[in-house]
Amino acid sequence: MTMRFKPTRRLGAIVIGAALTALAGAASAQGTASTGAGTRPASMPGYAVATDGRVVLSGFGQCVRSGHWTMANAAEPCDRIAVAAVPPPAPVAVAPEPKLAPAPALAPALAPEPPRPVIQKLTLSTDVLFDFASAELKEGGKRRLDELAGQIKDADVDEIIAVGHADRIASDDYNQKLSEARAEAVKEYLASKASNANRVTAQGKGESSPMTGEDCKNMGPERGSNKKLVACLQPDRRVEIEVLGSRQVAGGAPAAGAGTTGTGPASASGGSTTR
Repeated sequence: MTMRFKPTRRLGAIVIGAALTALAGAASAQGTASTGAGTRPASMPGYAVATDGRVVLSGFGQCVRSGHWTMANAAEPCDRIAVAAVPPPAPVAVAPEPKLAPAPALAPALAPEPPRPVIQKLTLSTDVLFDFASAELKEGGKRRLDELAGQIKDADVDEIIAVGHADRIASDDYNQKLSEARAEAVKEYLASKASNANRVTAQGKGESSPMTGEDCKNMGPERGSNKKLVACLQPDRRVEIEVLGSRQVAGGAPAAGAGTTGTGPASASGGSTTR
C-alpha cells in the first residue's frame, strides 16, 4: 500500500523562503563577479548590500535599491547625480580712468578802458542861468554858455554832459523834474552851437547830491519864503557841465590837462536867489 504525503502550508512557506535566499545569493555572486568591487553600505544608504558589504547589482549591471531609497540617497556610480553647470564668472569690465582735460588757459585780463580826457569842466549856478522856479534860460545864462562854446570850438569834442541839481526845498519829485528841465535847457542851447548836436546829453539828479552838507541845518522853515535858508542852499542849485574829447596844441600833439577845470560865478550880482 502506497502512502501519499500531502504538503502543508508551512512546508510551502519554507520552500519559498529557501528559494528567495538562493536567488539573493546568486544575485550577490553575479554582482560581485560583474563589478569586482562594491561600495560600503555606510556610504551607500538606500541600496541592497551583500554579505561582503558591497552593493548588489542586477543582471543589467544596475545597483539594486532598497525599499527605503529616496532621491536624497542617490550616489555615484549607482545613480548619476545631476550637477548644475556653473559658468565661470564673466570678467568684470574695468572702466578706464577718466582723463582730465587740461584746464583752459586763462584769457588775459582786459586792461581797463582809460578815462576819456576832459577838455572843460565847470559848474554854473542856476542864479546865472534861470529865474526863480523856471527852466527858461536867461540872457545872462545864454552869454555864459556862448563863452563855453567859443572855448571848445577848436577841440575835437566827443561828448558834452549837462547835469542839473536842486536844493532840498519842496518835494523830491518837484526838485527832480526841475533839475531835469534845466539840464535839458542847457543841452538844447549848447547843441544849437555845436556841429554835432547828438553829442550833447542831459540828466537831472534832483536834490540827491547837495554840496552844503550840514551847513544849512536848523535854519527855520523849509520853504522858499525863508530867505536865509534859500541863500544858504544856493551852492546846491547848479548845473555841472563836462566836455570830453581832445584839443590839439602847437606841434600836433594833444593837450594834456589843459583847461580841465573852470567855475562859473557863484551867484548873479544884485539878482534874487533862485531854486
